[in-house]
Amino acid sequence: MGTVHPFPAGASQVGFERAELARIVDLYGRMVAAGLWKDYAIQFGKDAALFWAFRRAAENPEIKIEKRPALRGKQGMWALIAEDGRVLRRGHELGPVLAPVERRLMKAVNG
Repeated sequence: MGTVHPFPAGASQVGFERAELARIVDLYGRMVAAGLWKDYAIQFGKDAALFWAFRRAAENPEIKIEKRPALRGKQGMWALIAEDGRVLRRGHELGPVLAPVERRLMKAVNG
């Protein structure tokens, strides 16, 4: 049998909680079903957790969902960032930050 080594204590990273990731992946799945997104990427770093959604795998991400706990007490730890780097929405809760994407989905499905 191999030896189990403990995870290094100093190596902390920001991640999504299960409910947060479930909400993001649910939105991603609905956007894929509508034909608007094709690929995604996730990055967990020291300062932030990031989720990118792509129209095509070879393009720049259409949107980036960012979680930065250091901004929790200021302008909110959640941000929705456009392809060109503009911050579309920032807030303390994930739901209202995702609202512009969900409205776009509603228009795509109904229109």
